[in-house]
Amino acid sequence: MSDKQLLFSEIDKYADTFRSVSRSIGSRPELGHQEFYASGLLCEKLAELGFQVERGILGIETSFIAVYDTGKQGPTAGFLCEYDALPEIGHACGHHLICSMSIAAAVGLKAALASGGVGGKIRVYGTPAEETRGAKVPMAEAGLFDDCDFAMMAHPYYTFERSGESLALDALQFEFRGAASHAAASPHEGVNALDAVLQLFNAINALRQQTRSDARIHGIIDNGGQAPNIIPDYASAKFYVRSASRTYTSELTAKVMRCAEGAALQTGCTLAVNPYEFSYDELLTNETLSEQFNANLIEAGIRPEQIESGKDHGSLDLGNVSVRCPAIHPYVKVVHDRLPLHTEAFRDAAMQDYALDGMLFGAKMLAATAYDVYRDPALLARIRAEFERNKR
Repeated sequence: MSDKQLLFSEIDKYADTFRSVSRSIGSRPELGHQEFYASGLLCEKLAELGFQVERGILGIETSFIAVYDTGKQGPTAGFLCEYDALPEIGHACGHHLICSMSIAAAVGLKAALASGGVGGKIRVYGTPAEETRGAKVPMAEAGLFDDCDFAMMAHPYYTFERSGESLALDALQFEFRGAASHAAASPHEGVNALDAVLQLFNAINALRQQTRSDARIHGIIDNGGQAPNIIPDYASAKFYVRSASRTYTSELTAKVMRCAEGAALQTGCTLAVNPYEFSYDELLTNETLSEQFNANLIEAGIRPEQIESGKDHGSLDLGNVSVRCPAIHPYVKVVHDRLPLHTEAFRDAAMQDYALDGMLFGAKMLAATAYDVYRDPALLARIRAEFERNKR
């Protein structure tokens, strides 16, 4: 039996375990930083399967890092787990499949490394709250990926898709404070904070005419006052500012800030600005590693025309990892119909047997790709050289 066949066989050996983990987490959705059941279950299974597990990384309660070390010199691969759910609609992004796919890939790779052919380490990163305050951001800032030779995860979807791009993101809350007054009896004594929010929206709408086509600026009014007969002395809005690069996103954010400052000046309000979620960097796909993943898909019987071009699916905290070490984020087919993510229809389909089959297939492809890197120093060198050329 070849080492690749060995890692496939190992994933099949524990298939029922990985299926059970997916179903259990999928049926008990938890929001970001509240994933106590999911993180506990993942840590328990990883420990049972031979990994040394450390919980509560950087004081983040539901995070973890699990390690397997051959004791021999070699690369370090990182597999990333996401396991937070969405409000109201649960695991409609398939994170219950992502985390199971990553631990299955790590277990399969461990069997191939343990056979004695190559050395190195495997790390499984438990990264909470991808949908909001993604833990990959502080973990990356703390340097926890800096000595990782490459990092991988695959996202469930309705088709196979190359690892592509994502948008850098800043999340800002604008709070305006004025003076309350009776809106009919003494409006002249008030300073209307809601007017400042409306001016902010108008200014941003005008700004959009002078932004690049990859820019996205979108927001909501999360507090617009208490009653129509009271001039609001407090109002606030939340915005996402995004683009295809961190540099341009930072430039846009500075312009949006000036829009807010102008709105405060026009209305006589005071202004406070705070980030309400972490800033995400754009995903820098390592194309060399991505091509190796695609080669494994094709070797497994997926036709090249079935692998779609990488698209922009919004923003990912994996972007912050990709600027610290080579990384990929392909999409693997787990549902039959073209069901969009973040919908109840995708959530329900992603709990079916065929979705779990897709999860196990994705795990095999991740493990096989990682093993290719372990056994081919020249491939690792090309991956690293590309990363060094493209990093900021």
